[in-house]
Amino acid sequence: MTAALQAPGVALGSQELIALRRVMLQATAGPVLANLPGGFSTRRKGHGLEVADIREYVPGDDIRHLDRNATARTGRMHIRQFQQERDRINLLVADFRPSMFWGLRRALRSVAAAEALALIGWSIVESGGRVGLFAITPDKPVIVPPRGRQRGMLDVIGGLVQAHASALQAVPAGQGEDAPLDQALSRVERLVPSGSELVIASGFDAPGAALEDRLASLARRRTPRLVLISDEAVRNIPRGRYPVRLADGRRARLTLGSDSASQNPGEEEIAGLPALVLDAGESIEQTAQRIASAFPAGQH
Repeated sequence: MTAALQAPGVALGSQELIALRRVMLQATAGPVLANLPGGFSTRRKGHGLEVADIREYVPGDDIRHLDRNATARTGRMHIRQFQQERDRINLLVADFRPSMFWGLRRALRSVAAAEALALIGWSIVESGGRVGLFAITPDKPVIVPPRGRQRGMLDVIGGLVQAHASALQAVPAGQGEDAPLDQALSRVERLVPSGSELVIASGFDAPGAALEDRLASLARRRTPRLVLISDEAVRNIPRGRYPVRLADGRRARLTLGSDSASQNPGEEEIAGLPALVLDAGESIEQTAQRIASAFPAGQH
């Protein structure tokens, strides 16, 4: 791998994605805004594994939840209340097709997509959900089955890094054309059960003629959520195919630009569904704030 492909914002590292857990926790550290789109729901008491509270025993409580330390310290029986686990399944879909390996400022769109999914994934596992991965590459997809807790998120991060490195190597090798996104998503429906959520982070280039039908089919029994990864500097130029020179001196053409500006810079509609717009040129802290305030990943 050349030095240019190892530069910050071009290469994707596991340590950087792991560190996003703290960034996301800081972004969601404020009070819950349950009535706003994107407000993260509070933890609920129930029969999970994580202790939510310790209180004095009342008749009818399950004696198996007796807290010996609090009972010995106070001389009165105390029991533990546990956080109810919301075992929702979320499949994170990363678009690492060739058109995503472009950016004029902080990071390539592919890197920004991985960062956004990592931020969303950390918020999911912190609230008791399970996460899996389906990463689209010029070769075969990288699939990580859904798992819970931090171990599940670490598996997803490993898959993101592996898929991104493979796709990044394929771009200078000449694999510069995007396969239609609708075809790439054909396997997604079989990977997660009904009632699951799918978070698709993509530039939505080369969507394919059947993308709207594909998303509508997914929406019948699952909940697809779209994250449009843009580079506003690129979106402000006319849409067209532009020549670029690769690091080894070869030439290629990339489809760049946008047909029109969005009415709402934070949201667009893609294939009949709303999409949160994230700018790859913004800082990761700004991205985390946008996800925390506008993306309903934890609202269930």
